[in-house]
Amino acid sequence: MSAPGPRANPLLVGHGLAERALLEAARGGRLHHAWLLVGPAGVGKATLAYRFARWLLAGRGGEGLALDPRDPVFRRVAAGSHADLHTIERGADVRTGRLRREILVDDVRAGSEFLRRTAAEGGWRVVVVDPAEALNANAANALLKVLEEPPPRAVLLLVCAAPGRLPATLRSRCRLLRLSPLGDDEMEALLARYLPDLPVEERARLVALAEGSPGRGLRLAAEEGIAIASLVEEVLAAVPRFGTARAHGLVDRLGRGESGFSTFMELLLAEIAAAVRAGARGRADPDQQRLLSVRPLDAWGEVWQALSGLADETERFNLDRRQAVVSGLALLDGS
Repeated sequence: MSAPGPRANPLLVGHGLAERALLEAARGGRLHHAWLLVGPAGVGKATLAYRFARWLLAGRGGEGLALDPRDPVFRRVAAGSHADLHTIERGADVRTGRLRREILVDDVRAGSEFLRRTAAEGGWRVVVVDPAEALNANAANALLKVLEEPPPRAVLLLVCAAPGRLPATLRSRCRLLRLSPLGDDEMEALLARYLPDLPVEERARLVALAEGSPGRGLRLAAEEGIAIASLVEEVLAAVPRFGTARAHGLVDRLGRGESGFSTFMELLLAEIAAAVRAGARGRADPDQQRLLSVRPLDAWGEVWQALSGLADETERFNLDRRQAVVSGLALLDGS
């Protein structure tokens, strides 16, 4: 059973407090015109945004925000065909067909035009911005103008994993709603629901790798994350003597697909960051202690920054991913 996308997902786990905050604000006549839903990527922010949008557009009561998947409003939101819901998101680049890295000012202007129109069904109008951190400077300024003069009976829901990238003026005009990572038991239950054929041991490994993010856990399952995590462990265990020859062999094991590179770099950066945090707090385990002994703690911060920049530039400019992995491993070895 595959997990539905946020538009069509009727299930929200672990965010009862955030759901209740939206519900109580709406029922009490205190519904702010803009909400900033923040939390780690894949934790359920967009799922909550569309869940609340459906509830508002349906105009019904009930104990919670849940709407029956058979409800016409649920179906239209899932299909992206509800006349009073608009999504501002990254579109496809007309030249490459690939998803743009940024939300452009024209995307926001389309949302502004939508809000100037009368609600088609006489109720609320809802705009979902996802992911808000992808707004470029011009797009953020255009959205700020909307937030400064919000139209009546309109709600903007900004889904954001990196609120620090948004202008402070924009953040200040939103009510903050923070979603925390899920607990291990909640993660186990969700992964068991969507990955029932996965062995229990592998699900437990995914729970650890996902760090409380169901979306991340499911993505890692689809991208051979468990196998790639083992490669990361192999690399870090050998630093600073992994060597160029083994680096080329590892590249062959990763394959030529885009997901292998991005997943490897993501997990590598996560392991280094976890080791540095643990070391700074005096809580490093033996493997982390061995890794941190290779160079000073602040030097590991510089390595993390260099690897992060390498990964970002490789993805942004579509550079040779195989060579990027080799270069990244050389950085780890200090060569």
